[in-house]
Amino acid sequence: MEPGNRTGVKAFILGGLPNTNQFPVLFFFIFLVIYMLTVLGNLLIFFTILSEAQLHRLPMYFFLCHLSFLDTCLSSVTVPKILAGFIMTRYRTISFTGCIIQLYSFHFLASTECFLYTVMAYNRYLAICRPLTYATLMNRRVCSGLAAGTWLTGSVHATIHTSLTFRLPYCGPNQVDYFFCDIPPVLKLACADTSVNHTVILANIGFVAAGCFMLICISYGYIAAAILKIQTTQGRHRAFSTCSAHLTVVILYYGPPMFIYMFPSSSDSTHGMLAVFYTIITPMLNPFIYTLRNKEVKRALSKWFIGPSVLQDR
Repeated sequence: MEPGNRTGVKAFILGGLPNTNQFPVLFFFIFLVIYMLTVLGNLLIFFTILSEAQLHRLPMYFFLCHLSFLDTCLSSVTVPKILAGFIMTRYRTISFTGCIIQLYSFHFLASTECFLYTVMAYNRYLAICRPLTYATLMNRRVCSGLAAGTWLTGSVHATIHTSLTFRLPYCGPNQVDYFFCDIPPVLKLACADTSVNHTVILANIGFVAAGCFMLICISYGYIAAAILKIQTTQGRHRAFSTCSAHLTVVILYYGPPMFIYMFPSSSDSTHGMLAVFYTIITPMLNPFIYTLRNKEVKRALSKWFIGPSVLQDR
């Protein structure tokens, strides 16, 4: 992809997060705490599920293990560079090759997670609405195939957009009005017609993300109908509470990118504030919403910290 750089631009300067320049130290510590919570929380869930044979054999936890790994990596693509930019503005400079790597890595991980959320919603639909055939429909082979499919599709998606973005010449300026190398702000610096890129963005990102979101909503529609058939009020309340928490995360993850990529002409500051939700906030929330409220995960975590013998005594 390096041959695409047929101009004198050797590096880009990232604009940083909007409305943070007046208090860089304060925002440094805020995002440092968020990043630490994200990495520690997701890695804790990841290794807990791997260490518990009873958990990682179940489809739900198998997919959650992938989600935790993705969230750790996705956050690490953007946040360390943001933190470095808060310390000194010269650290906001990123080489042309570094920009290519960051853009590819972000879209690879983000699109893989996008497809994984859809698979997880389908898995939840089968578990609740098709309980008698669930074990057959979602066996180990099917789970592995679905997980591999999300990673492969994410890789193809990222390769297409990275190649299309950096095949264009960049003549300068090199100021990216965004906190990381993403497609819309980088394309604004290209010295060529970008209509093909914007068409592919609309088709491959906007509509694909919208399609996945629609499939998730349909799955939860069937789940909601099944929950309404639960006899006890407590059971319905618990099920609705869990599903509403999951849907909140899905909306936070899908809503901002659909707006950003389907309406690229909007201001970069608006895009930047929206992007914070699905690049930084959602990866931090996932361990709490998807797993730490779960009894099986809490029990597995307890084995790590207080030991299995103490649990048996209780």
